[in-house]
This record gives sequence, structure tokens and C-alpha cells, in this order.
Amino acid sequence: MNSTALLSLRRIILVVVLGLLLGLTATAQDAPSDLVEYTLHARISGEPVISYLGAGGDIDGQINPELVIDLGQTVRITLINDVDMTHDLTIDAFAVATPALAQGETATLEFVADQAGVFEYYGSMPGYRDIGMVGVLRVIDPAAAFPMANVVEFTVVTQLGGDPSMAFVGVGGAIDGIVNPELTVNLGDTVRLTVINGDPMQHDLKIDEFGVYTGDLLEDEQTVTIEFVADQPGAFKYYCSIPGHQQIGMEGVLRVVGEITVGEPSAMADSTEETYTEASGHDHGAASDAVKPAIADAVSIIRNPADVPPPVGDREPQHFRIDMETVEVNGVLADGTTYRYMTFDGQIPGPMIRLRIGDTVDFNLHNRDDSMLPHSIDLHAVTGPGGGAVYTQTLPGEDTQFSFKALQAGLYVYHCATSSIPHHISSGMYGLILVEPEGGLPPVDREFYFMQGELYTMQPYGTEGHLDFDYQKMLNEQAEYFVFNGAAAGLTTDETAMQTEVGDSVRVFFGVGGPNATSSFHLIGEIFDRVYDQASLTAAPLTDVQTTLVPPGGAVMVEFTMDVPGRYLFVDHALSRLERGLVAFLYAEGDDAPDIFDSTNLPEDSGH
Repeated sequence: MNSTALLSLRRIILVVVLGLLLGLTATAQDAPSDLVEYTLHARISGEPVISYLGAGGDIDGQINPELVIDLGQTVRITLINDVDMTHDLTIDAFAVATPALAQGETATLEFVADQAGVFEYYGSMPGYRDIGMVGVLRVIDPAAAFPMANVVEFTVVTQLGGDPSMAFVGVGGAIDGIVNPELTVNLGDTVRLTVINGDPMQHDLKIDEFGVYTGDLLEDEQTVTIEFVADQPGAFKYYCSIPGHQQIGMEGVLRVVGEITVGEPSAMADSTEETYTEASGHDHGAASDAVKPAIADAVSIIRNPADVPPPVGDREPQHFRIDMETVEVNGVLADGTTYRYMTFDGQIPGPMIRLRIGDTVDFNLHNRDDSMLPHSIDLHAVTGPGGGAVYTQTLPGEDTQFSFKALQAGLYVYHCATSSIPHHISSGMYGLILVEPEGGLPPVDREFYFMQGELYTMQPYGTEGHLDFDYQKMLNEQAEYFVFNGAAAGLTTDETAMQTEVGDSVRVFFGVGGPNATSSFHLIGEIFDRVYDQASLTAAPLTDVQTTLVPPGGAVMVEFTMDVPGRYLFVDHALSRLERGLVAFLYAEGDDAPDIFDSTNLPEDSGH
């Protein structure tokens, strides 16, 4: 082969080799990043009731497992639905979602993790996310401004009683036995925080800035561990978000020591905060106002106003035992609307207690074992510390007792006195105790018993669904509902409206549970013949009264006679509250009384 031919062959080989190299390079550039695969099963048992269950690898058997990947990796998540409900999986931050899967179906979604941060994956079927079908996808940027290898572990247990009355207490190491200990870590540390529920009541733990949340701890010794990266310096609160618990002591400080040394904050720090305040729902003001479906088996909590114990009459003082039960229940607030109430004996108001001056009572309070919170009772008729509340702070499933003697006649409010006290009262825990004077009250034809309260819901008045309590609205005294006997317009149906006849003498025992609003108590179309102002039964009554003021935690007894047939309305004459369901009907049956009230045969010159 001559030199010219050899040169040509070498050129051809070189072109071929370069072409192969370029092709291989292009193939490598076009190939996807490292593939990370996870498999999840839909789950409908245990705690939470609806969730995802990890299968295989590091997440095997974990409930709503945290899925950890590096920035730029390709993620493949397979969802298997082997339960008799429809499920799916959605990740908003990456705009991916499986279709809705029937039992026996499987779907896989695949995407590139092109942004660092902490993101939620969840079930988008109505209500599923709210009751537990939600987990975390953590995307780590290996080029972040600080290392993330150091793991710092803390354990705290919830405590009821002591000072403060609710708190977190450190377990082990330098924080052992310390109340609401300061947790100190270095910037970039991975924090592993274990929370133990130390009593059989509802608690949780949140740190808003890091988007971490234990979920509800409902049972004694229930334990949850949360893990996150301390990717921003500063002092941050950890706290219990159950209404009232933070306010009476359940909060501490997480201190992150160090500085970010690069010019810009890390992508992880930015995306973490943004994700949890805008997408994850851990922030109180984010997804917390989403409306859950109304509870299908919610019950009526309205006490019939005719449910009044008989007069004591002219008898000597006696010794009684009174048993009462605290009951937390999903109740009907309005048509299509339900609410989680707290009650005495399952109705609002609690049962009316009727005694005479000088009676002695052995009082037993039982808190049902399915309650989430402790409860107690403060009876304004009781002379002694807390009106009984100091002896009746009662955990779920337990009983407490105390005895008292009725020393002064009057009509008195009782209510729950467990923190947060206004939350428990607003939710329905109030009632009246009547102590009749010696010889008893004069007889009347009809007696009725009802009370006024207000509800503070996260959702606006009139929203259908299952509404949530709003602690901040309660502090701001911005009630969404004003109610008689617990429900909007609850005393207007054939079953609950008050029934009388023309000529009847009527006595009403009325109180305000509150916790905040004063009532301008008024009966449209009638005049109170006698008003026992401030519920004093020993002072002379006021006479011929149109409207009487009743403060929160106060009561009044009014008496009148039905003169004309028709439907009458009890209202609070702060009449905007009528627009929010605060009304009760009173019917009087009988013959017309045209000499008192008539709309026919008026003289032509009548009027103004």
C-alpha cells in the first residue's frame, strides 16, 4: 500500500473513531441522572386511618415514609392500591400525580428532582390528606453551603401538671428533667427529635420555620420521631399547636448556631420555608382553612328547653349525689355543617341542677375514655377554691369527686375550667345550677331553660362541611356563630321550640356561657313582668322590663304571662346576632285577644 492510500485509510479511521466518541458523549449527556425508586402501598387501618405504607429498602414498613433523594436525580414512585377504596398520589411542586386507582390497580410516576427542598406527597381524594395520607419528599443539594452529616438527637416527653401546667420535659443527656429545654444545634446539623406523649390526652409538636410536625399524639406513651436539617441560623419556637396548650406553657426554643458563609442563602433553606408555608399546610394560615366534609354520623347536641327538673318545693335540706360525664362529640351546628363539641352529658347546655339552700352534694365527674382532653367543672354556686375545679381536673377515662354545701340562693352558671378555659366553654361546656330559697319558688305553669354561647370557627359563618375551631378568633372575640343551646337556630324546630298556652305563667332560666359576649336578652312581643336581675333570688325583682343584660358567666330568671296567641322570638337585641342564628321560638296557643292585640276594624283616624 502506497503512502497516499495509507494516509487516506488513517483519516477514515480517525473520522470513525471521532464519530464514535462524539456519539458516546452525546449519549452520556442525554442519559437521565441516577434513578431512585420507591414503592408505596395505600393503607386504611391503624393510626392514621388512611396513609401510605413503604415497601422495600429503607422505607419498608414505614407509615408515610420520608423519601430522600439528591438534587437532579430521577425519581420513580410506584403506588399500589390493594384496598377497597380509591387512592392516588400527588406532588404539587413537581406537577406530577397518578390517576385515581381502584382496588388492585398500580401506577408509576417519574420525574427529575430539579429543585431542592422539602415537599409533600399526598392523596388528593377529598379529606384523605387531612386525616393522614401525606408524607415528605426531601430533595438534598449536595453543593449546599454547609455539611449535613452530623446528626443531633433529642427526646422530650409531654407533662401535665407542675409549673407550667403543661410542658415538654427533656429526657436523657444534658436536657434530662429540664422543662421546655433549649435545644442547641449547629448550622447544618440533622436534628432527630423524638416526642413521647406522657399522658392520655392530645398533644403535638411543631416548628414552623422548618416545616416539621409530629401529627396528633393521642394515646399515652405514643411516640413520634421527626427529622430535619437545621439549614438556617437563629432561635425558633417549638410548641404544641392544640388550642390553648402553647399559651399555658407548651413551648421551648430550638437554637441553631452558626453562619451561612456564602453570599446567598442556600437553595434548600429558601425552598424549605416556601414549601411549608405555601404548600404543605403545616403553617397555621396556609391550608388550615380547607373545609372537610360534614361528619355523616354527627348527632344533635341541643338540649330541649323544656328539660327542667321539678321544683324543690317546701322541704328540708337533703344530701344528694350528682354524677356528670364530660363528652366530646361531633355535633350538628347547622344544616350541612358539623363541629367538634365538648359537653356535659352530651348536650348543650349541660343538665340543669336544682337544689335548695342548705342541701349537701357529693359531686362525681367522669371523663369518657374516648375524650381527647382533660375536663373539669367550676360551679359558681360552690363556696371553695375553683368552685370545684381544683378537685376535678379529670383525665380521659378517670373520675374525680368533691363535696359542697349550697349556702346561698340564686341561679348560677357552671362551666369547664381546664385550659384553654374559653376554648372548652365556647365548645359547649356550660350549664346552670339553681339554688332555691327556703320554701322554694312560687309555682308557675311553664318553666324553660336555655343558654347563649358563641363559636369561633376557622371557616366563615354559613360554610357547609366540618368546621374547625380558631383560637386566634377567640382571642380577638370575633365569633362566627352566636347560638342558643349550641346550634344555629337550634330552638326553632317543632321538637325544640317552647310551647305554652294563652293565660300561662312562664318562668325562664337563662344564662350566658360565652365565653366573651354579653347578651341583651329580649322577648319580641312580650314584656317581662319580673326580672330577677343578676339572677338574685333574694332581692326584689325588677318589674315591667323590655330587655335585660346578662354577662358571660351570668344568668337571669324572668317571669311573664302569655296574653295573646302566636309565635314569639327570644333574641339577643344586639340584632346582628339574629342574622347568625341566635333565635329561639316560643309558641302560645289559645283564643285571640282582640282587646289587647288586633289588626282588624281599626278606626279610620287611628295611627300616628
